[in-house]
Amino acid sequence: MNKSVLFVGTCYYNAWYLSKALRDRGWRTTVLTFPGDMSEMYGHGWDVRLELNRSPSAIARRTAKVLNLFLSHKVIHFSGVHNLRMLYFCDPGRFPSDAGYDIRLLKRLGKKIVYSHTGCLDGVSQTSFSAWGEKPVCNECAWQHVPSVCSDEVNLKWGRMRNSLCDYQVSMGGNRVDYNDDPRVHEIQQFYCLDPEVWRPDLAIPEQHRLPDANGNVRVYHSVGNYDLRTNAETNVNIKSTHIYVPLIQRMKAAGLPVELVFVKDKSNLEVRYYQAQSDIVCDMLTVGFFGANVREALMLGKPVVCYLRPEWLESIRREQSAFVAELPVVNATPETVEAVLTDLVRNPEKRRELGRRGREFALKWYSAKTAATVFDRIYTDLIKS
Repeated sequence: MNKSVLFVGTCYYNAWYLSKALRDRGWRTTVLTFPGDMSEMYGHGWDVRLELNRSPSAIARRTAKVLNLFLSHKVIHFSGVHNLRMLYFCDPGRFPSDAGYDIRLLKRLGKKIVYSHTGCLDGVSQTSFSAWGEKPVCNECAWQHVPSVCSDEVNLKWGRMRNSLCDYQVSMGGNRVDYNDDPRVHEIQQFYCLDPEVWRPDLAIPEQHRLPDANGNVRVYHSVGNYDLRTNAETNVNIKSTHIYVPLIQRMKAAGLPVELVFVKDKSNLEVRYYQAQSDIVCDMLTVGFFGANVREALMLGKPVVCYLRPEWLESIRREQSAFVAELPVVNATPETVEAVLTDLVRNPEKRRELGRRGREFALKWYSAKTAATVFDRIYTDLIKS
């Protein structure tokens, strides 16, 4: 059996750590990155990097490299919205990025196509996403009225093509409506994996990243990547809930609570981990309904985490990974309850320690690359045999 996987897109660093762990299980793996993959800021490694130089000689060399990569692997695992493509990498000026005929060709050649979902634009219309909850979360998004980024038409067109091409899809959030309501979409948390040694509770902090002495204050960590792009310039509102946390921490300090905010934006996650590690509580989105890399990293670092967990999405995840939901140690909070939740954590150091212990234990079980490799060894093997 040809046990080989090409990861197209680093998916931050998830594909890199999964690929390395799969090699220990006898798989030949290659991670491909390219301009627009965000690997410069968030990637931790890759095997092949494409530069989309359009000179004739560069196109010829790149075409040979791309075709060899795609044709020499049995499983092609893509990540990222609008990223099911092969020929586009050869010559962006000649081949469109969203036609799909090149992926259909790969399927006819016996390749198995896997795809990992990456957020709210992925297969769900803005109308459907806004329907969750009494207050539509899309109202907090800087891209709500930018149809080139997010609209019913764009999101559903992508979802329709994505579902027509993929043999297996990996989801992590449970928003199972529109094109995510499909039997090929599976809640597999393990894909979004980490290296437990990169995010370890006793992480050594380099001098240039050390915070000033907390003087007995409880540090509450909050961060936003691509802050300016994701924040409404007029209202300062974003889906990460920065507009809630900043004034909340100010009110708590004014009320005499020993608390201070650690706010980080636009840093690489290899730097961010040092600030997460020095904090006492990590705070994430209060309206979206689930979480991403920031929370997974914090759990692996052994930090208590506050985030809103949408009941409908938890139920979707529970149908495939019931133990994940049962064991999840994230502290649930909404904009209405977050002050009471944070006040309780600030006043209870023992509760913070216990949540941190459970978080590390949970992350080792669900998010370690070694565990992910065990899961995907089975998934890929079953696909190849089918």
